[in-house]
Amino acid sequence: MRTVEDIIALLGGPEAAASRLGIGTEAVRKWRQSRAIPAKHWPSVLAATGLALDDLPRGEPAPRKTRTETAVTDTTSPEDGVPEGATAVLVLADGAVFWGRGFGAHGTSVAEICFNTGMTGYQEVLTDPSYAGQTICFTFPHIGNVGANPEDIEAVTPVARGLIVKQDVTEPSNFRATRHLDDWLKSHGVPGLAGLDTRALTARIRDGGPPTGVLSFPEDGRFDLAALRARAEAWPGLEGMDLARDVSTRQSYSWDETTWTLGAGFGKLTEPKFKVVAVDYGAKRNILRCLAAAGCAVTVVPATATAEDILRHAPDGVFLSNGPGDPAATGEYAVPAIQGVLEKGVPTFGICLGHQLLALALGARTYKLDRGHRGANQPVKDLKTGKVEITSQNHGFAVDENSLPEGVEVTHISLFDGSNEGIASTKLPAFSVQYHPEASPGPTDSHYLFHRFTALIEQHKAG
Repeated sequence: MRTVEDIIALLGGPEAAASRLGIGTEAVRKWRQSRAIPAKHWPSVLAATGLALDDLPRGEPAPRKTRTETAVTDTTSPEDGVPEGATAVLVLADGAVFWGRGFGAHGTSVAEICFNTGMTGYQEVLTDPSYAGQTICFTFPHIGNVGANPEDIEAVTPVARGLIVKQDVTEPSNFRATRHLDDWLKSHGVPGLAGLDTRALTARIRDGGPPTGVLSFPEDGRFDLAALRARAEAWPGLEGMDLARDVSTRQSYSWDETTWTLGAGFGKLTEPKFKVVAVDYGAKRNILRCLAAAGCAVTVVPATATAEDILRHAPDGVFLSNGPGDPAATGEYAVPAIQGVLEKGVPTFGICLGHQLLALALGARTYKLDRGHRGANQPVKDLKTGKVEITSQNHGFAVDENSLPEGVEVTHISLFDGSNEGIASTKLPAFSVQYHPEASPGPTDSHYLFHRFTALIEQHKAG
């Protein structure tokens, strides 16, 4: 019997094998990982190599899966012990225990546990400042395949407190990768948990809302489940928590980098048309890049900037960024600043937390969603055009449409749950959306909104 490597060599190497057999290179990578060739590929391999059926590696019978590898383990008793092979654990405030295999950095973190349905862009997700105070469970099982690189980041360091995945992180197989995801997580002190049934955990979050939990990957392999549960129970949760201060810039700075293109990397704005002040409640870098690509010379100011701080830059427009935490808590200092900008009639555009803060400044209310929207496949309907956009989203709070005052109209709604996704003032040059038009990760259906903002600026300048 030949080995998988023998057969790949006979076919001329991984890329040649994929080309000759009409399959993807990812399929060949899976052959090498499993050391077997699936039966569906046997006829093609036999025809291309001239080998006999007995020559093909079919792999060993699948081992009986252990408790750690297959299913979520729920227990409230520390006496149950640690399942064989488990090196990390997730303990929820209600006492549920989920065992798995640790990766990334050793450590223990307490956070809100949420799920993300995106299939790509895990590095952008982990560095999105809106995930401050949260541990992310990815519903897509193959996390880590593309490795990590210094370009796909939305902030200098990850803000997510932990990472939960179904399958063990594999070696990177992307041409842009510069390091292994595990190594990248270690360098930033982020713990990970693999090997549990993420579908069951996701269903639990879907039905009961995002719980508080502690992810523990101890270096000594010792677990005090009672202490971990007590820590989860004591954490207050995100409602009422202002996290924008924690992730915002501490001082103002200028931004002129534009969006990325294959072969050229990031561009640079050389001929700005507009002056925009971006209030950083946890701004993603690609938002700033999209503003620059639309012709905006951007000045970024801290979340706590007052109206005077913003207006002294004499901006043509003001942008309100995304960010983490409860908008009502952040609104204590953000709303007066936004109202001061609106009183001067400066065109204003907000996204995500910025959308919620604009709504508060206009007199509306916000509330915490049962589950939140997190992923790159969220359908949103534009009520003016009737078009549906597939959007990237990451939020646990929403604007209460019933609280919108006169002079504020609904522009977008979620086709998942009908919640508000956009508003516009009919009296002031201000609008906002709940989702992320800059994507990263996600579809680019909504990039037009940045140009709608600059068009609003041009109209205002023209009187």
